[in-house]
Amino acid sequence: MEIVSRIAALRERLAGHTQTAFVPTMGNLHEGHLELVRIARRHGRPVVVSIFVNPLQFGPQEDFATYPRTFDEDCAKLRALDVDVVFAPEIDEMYPVPQGFLVEPPRLGQILEGEFRPGFFRGVATVVLKLFNIVQPCWAVFGKKDYQQLLVVREMVRQFNLPIEIIAGETVRAPDGLALSSRNGYLSPAERAEAPRLYATLRWLAQALAEGERDFRGLERRAQESLDKAGWRVDYVALQQRTSLEPAQAGERELVALAAARLGNTRLIDNVEITLPG
Repeated sequence: MEIVSRIAALRERLAGHTQTAFVPTMGNLHEGHLELVRIARRHGRPVVVSIFVNPLQFGPQEDFATYPRTFDEDCAKLRALDVDVVFAPEIDEMYPVPQGFLVEPPRLGQILEGEFRPGFFRGVATVVLKLFNIVQPCWAVFGKKDYQQLLVVREMVRQFNLPIEIIAGETVRAPDGLALSSRNGYLSPAERAEAPRLYATLRWLAQALAEGERDFRGLERRAQESLDKAGWRVDYVALQQRTSLEPAQAGERELVALAAARLGNTRLIDNVEITLPG
């Protein structure tokens, strides 16, 4: 496995390869990331994994400075999976001058996470487009755990006519249902014990719909109230149309339930895809 920190060196290493599979990450890798790497390996070689904590997607009060960085441990995990190249640039390599050209997402990136984290998807889309230009992959793998991010990247690829297939990896969960996330390490033991409630709440929504309830907005309110009573600070619980992420309406079948809420100082997100009977 090669570790490359310079764009020019990476381009030289990948020259002539037309079947590159790519997994962009911010490091602090867990089993969810590693499953994305396994998916990439099934599609193409060489497999490239980037490790870059992107300052452009963090707000002024967010955790860029304290975001967990575990580079040596990450490389050991990737080496065990037979990754070909780790691309680990410094900030001044990715942003040698202030980034004046930015990718501004459409409404898809301005609702939900985009509303509560202004500028987040602008930062994500800009760095992902830069990484795509550098790596030139045939396939790129993103996890469904960050559901809205997956859709924003897919739409960016479509609108910019990029010759890249975006592959979705299913959310990997702990045995108690908590979606694996690099930020789970911020949770205290008591918070970690409470954290699976977010997924359980989304599963309750899915079950209520399976049993015939169709008051989407009322179900959202009840789910949020349940989390509020358990001490969470809820940003949103939303039943949305699966591809546009617009609010679910009567007669639609392909839905996704999404939630974002804080437990102590840790903000967690999760989602559950739902298919209603025809």
